[in-house]
Amino acid sequence: MIKSFRTVMATLTTAVCALALTVLGPAGTASAGVLDVTCTPPSSQSTTFTPPLTVTPQNTVVSVTGQYGPCVSLSNPAITSGSRTYIGQEPGRSCLDLLDSGPATFTITWNTGQTSTVSANSTSTIVGAAVVVTVTGTVTSGLFVGSSVVQIITGPAADVLLCTLGLGTVAGIYALATLEITSL
Repeated sequence: MIKSFRTVMATLTTAVCALALTVLGPAGTASAGVLDVTCTPPSSQSTTFTPPLTVTPQNTVVSVTGQYGPCVSLSNPAITSGSRTYIGQEPGRSCLDLLDSGPATFTITWNTGQTSTVSANSTSTIVGAAVVVTVTGTVTSGLFVGSSVVQIITGPAADVLLCTLGLGTVAGIYALATLEITSL
């Protein structure tokens, strides 16, 4: 009886700690500043390439749609979701570029109609069977200006790996996302 009670309490404690980390973020984040907004999965990013990327560079139309939500903001409780879009012709793209680092600028439109423009650096890695893109930067204008941004995008790596070996193409990637904006 006592052993099963300890097991239940240990499980309950673990669940509460996991929930706290999900809602509040890791302890390191709180000491660095105040969490302005956090968005967790099913937040996502969908990226398509037309024509599909191959190992050979070619001109490609890239379309990105990001959906953020559920989002929680203690400083602006009306914020519950956000989105961003990008469509552009990009010259000389190949699937090898998906593993590069580089600058990124995008604007998030919140469900309140307010916007946050982010200037950041993006790095991509393969971790097991996933492509993990880490975006770190700053809100340069709009809501939360001056705050730091960390976005993690995680999607399947199979098409990317096959393409980099010359064995396939990448027509698109659907990935889950987390987003944290923290005032300094």
